[in-house]
Amino acid sequence: MEVGAGRFERSLPRLQRLVQGAAFLGLDMEYTGLHSAFPEGKQLSLFDSPAERYLKARRSVQQFTVCQLGLSIFSSEKSNKYVAHSYNFFLFPTMFGALDSEFSFQASSIQFLTHYGFDYNKFLKDGIPYMNEVQEKKLQQELFAGNWKVRSTLDKDRLKVVIDEVTRWVSSAEEGESMVVSDLTGFQIFEVQLILRRALPGIWTKPFGDSEVIVEKMNPRHRWHLENTSCDFCRKEFILLSAQGFTSLFQTLVKAKKPLVGHNMLMDLLHLHEKFYRPLPESYEEFKTNIHSLFPVIIDTKNVTKSIWKELKFPRACNLLETYEILCSDLNPTNPTCPVISHASDCSKYVLLKVAHLLLCRMPCDTKENGPSFSQYLNVLAKYLNQVNLIRASVSKINFSGADVSSRHLPLLIASVQGWPGVNEEQIYQELKGLCRFDVRQLTKNQFLLLSNNFKNVRVVLEDYKDYPNLRISFYHYWRHSPQVNCLLQICGIVASWSLLAFVLGGSLCQLV
Repeated sequence: MEVGAGRFERSLPRLQRLVQGAAFLGLDMEYTGLHSAFPEGKQLSLFDSPAERYLKARRSVQQFTVCQLGLSIFSSEKSNKYVAHSYNFFLFPTMFGALDSEFSFQASSIQFLTHYGFDYNKFLKDGIPYMNEVQEKKLQQELFAGNWKVRSTLDKDRLKVVIDEVTRWVSSAEEGESMVVSDLTGFQIFEVQLILRRALPGIWTKPFGDSEVIVEKMNPRHRWHLENTSCDFCRKEFILLSAQGFTSLFQTLVKAKKPLVGHNMLMDLLHLHEKFYRPLPESYEEFKTNIHSLFPVIIDTKNVTKSIWKELKFPRACNLLETYEILCSDLNPTNPTCPVISHASDCSKYVLLKVAHLLLCRMPCDTKENGPSFSQYLNVLAKYLNQVNLIRASVSKINFSGADVSSRHLPLLIASVQGWPGVNEEQIYQELKGLCRFDVRQLTKNQFLLLSNNFKNVRVVLEDYKDYPNLRISFYHYWRHSPQVNCLLQICGIVASWSLLAFVLGGSLCQLV
């Protein structure tokens, strides 16, 4: 089900009830861009530590925005049977007062979304507003201080027309008469009321429907009474709540503490933190702590399937759809007994329960006759919890509930350069690019480390550059090539030489005496 700003507030109470009663939640997000253009030498690399990769991803998240968020709410009807309520929320940053976000579009992402039928009109015209805690505090201060301003030129033009119409009408209207201001969109409904009330003490305003405001001529005493009742839907608290938009549902997700499921979900978690919670911190460890506090149980189906795929001897799956098709095929012997999922919408492809059921059936334990419970599935998934897949880095996954564990890559190579003054990482990369792909990191002035995730590349480059005159490539050996070890050996050599010299000189002096 698609949900835009027009129906979100009406749907929110039901959504909150569904989340509170859920067994677990599935999440997926679409963005206006994925990876920003990195400066030279700062591309994604197998050498990246988790902290380095975080800083690169943080830069991209700050540049792009979320245009759609998909949420599936899974409720357990009875053991081994679930009901899935799936929603696609169109999102657009809150524009009110000083809040006016900047974001970029990436051509490849736009092409991808267009290919799959993404509706940009709904994103731009009916996107649900949202903001993080810092933005909310800023807007709150503006509203309660009364010094907010209309920023949009389009809104200013529309408001000028409205003010002129109401000013002309109020001069001849009788007390109790009213007029209707139509064709308002978004926060114009609030801006019109705030401006008219501030400019004209003898009128009262109230919203009517989604795009109209009723203006009534009224004596100031009666108006003062209405302003101090809960019936005033233009109170600053109501405006702030409306400006929160999707953030209200995000806060419900956080309070519910339900298991959160996604696929390759690092970027999703980064955007959740940046857009709905707080701006991403510079510290990678602080980011991990925050996410674990917000969502104590995270399950990345990419990490789970990658870990068990080779063990089960399943064919390689390049995407989530292929993973699902394999799990539904005869290759999966537990498929006939998998949990039953009834759908409240037209989406029917879910991987987590099939994988969890497959793992549980391989355990040496009995399940109840009427099928396992979700808590049993969580138990069998325990070693995969809070671990999110990391693409092309020095670790294969980020552990949000503990220390990250280094991955085993193919052998590290070292390129030694001669007669190539001023050579840098990019030049070495371009030299090898025509033959195979390696990530490059400079070790010393004339030495570069090479890393690949393809054994064929390692074999080819060792053979081709074994006796190359200006660029020789060989296996890296820590005790032979490490600058730190070489420096330590040099220091030890100097100390040993001086010690020997002192010993010789000391013996000679003793003989003279």
